[in-house]
Amino acid sequence: MARLVQETGPVLSDVSAIDAALAPLGVRLQYWPVAQDVAHLLAEDQLDADAKEQVLKAHDSYFESLQNEAGYQSRDLIVLHPEIPGLADLLQKFDRCHTHSDDEVRYIVSGEGVFGFVFPNGEQAELTIEPGEYINVPANTEHWFVLTGTKRIKAIRYFSSTDGWVANYTNTAIRIPAGEAS
Repeated sequence: MARLVQETGPVLSDVSAIDAALAPLGVRLQYWPVAQDVAHLLAEDQLDADAKEQVLKAHDSYFESLQNEAGYQSRDLIVLHPEIPGLADLLQKFDRCHTHSDDEVRYIVSGEGVFGFVFPNGEQAELTIEPGEYINVPANTEHWFVLTGTKRIKAIRYFSSTDGWVANYTNTAIRIPAGEAS
């Protein structure tokens, strides 16, 4: 279940309350059931290309909806776990405040992660997201991303271009300790 830790304000766990709190940023949070026919694959740490494709195909109805609604062009499945060589270096690319010129769109199918946000008034919040939760962080929204203590996540990422997400760092200091929401 998603949980929003606000710098000032209550901790929220109701999706509609979280959605309302994130509305000034245009961030969308939704719940989509995870396909049960690939649960055995989602339980594995590592997935080969064929297994990743099975997971993606099991969730393609969501991709097709996003293609029709917003013109998304591609998707992939990112699989992160503690045994990945260089995981810490990879995660350092995202654990500082940054923006992207494209929406950052993820659907969590296993594990969990934390998105942090900087609001227009400078306040900050962290949102823990778990399996079944879809998040759309609009282009140019100042945010950061960390894994929770489990350091495990499988997320389908949706892209409107083939360039992927390029981080434009903002140098904003994070006042909520990274991962506090976890």
